[in-house]
Amino acid sequence: MDALVIYDSVFGNTEKVALAIGQSLLERGGVKTLSVAQVTLEMLAGVDLLVIGSPTRSFRPTEGMTKLINSLDKSQLAGQRVATFDTRIALETIDSSALRFIVNTGGYAATTIAKALKKKGANLIASPEGFLVTGEQGPLKDGELERAAEWAKQLL
Repeated sequence: MDALVIYDSVFGNTEKVALAIGQSLLERGGVKTLSVAQVTLEMLAGVDLLVIGSPTRSFRPTEGMTKLINSLDKSQLAGQRVATFDTRIALETIDSSALRFIVNTGGYAATTIAKALKKKGANLIASPEGFLVTGEQGPLKDGELERAAEWAKQLL
């Protein structure tokens, strides 16, 4: 199986999660783990599994990830097996109930990415997944890299 893990990262947390996912997928075949800045559309050809991740920034993926997704067309994604993930702050760590409500209703990057890919004909093989950071800049909560590796195994 050939897999491609594409990520964007602001503070390095999403990159760490992407690398853990890529390493876990490596057990079943070839995998490339690349930042969104390294990806060309030609790299999608022949990929059995596409995994895309971004930090959640203002309830959405990063600008770079959004540009990549918008540049994809249905012919590139028709029937493509995909999974999405993000890094985010855990709701229960936000003190303000009003802010928790806004975050909960505003959404997360992984969900936005999944919806966009499905609209373009991709086959979402897992629910969008969020990996938790302790604050805006991180670090990742304890155990999140291990959880990312386990999540990746479920994609196989």
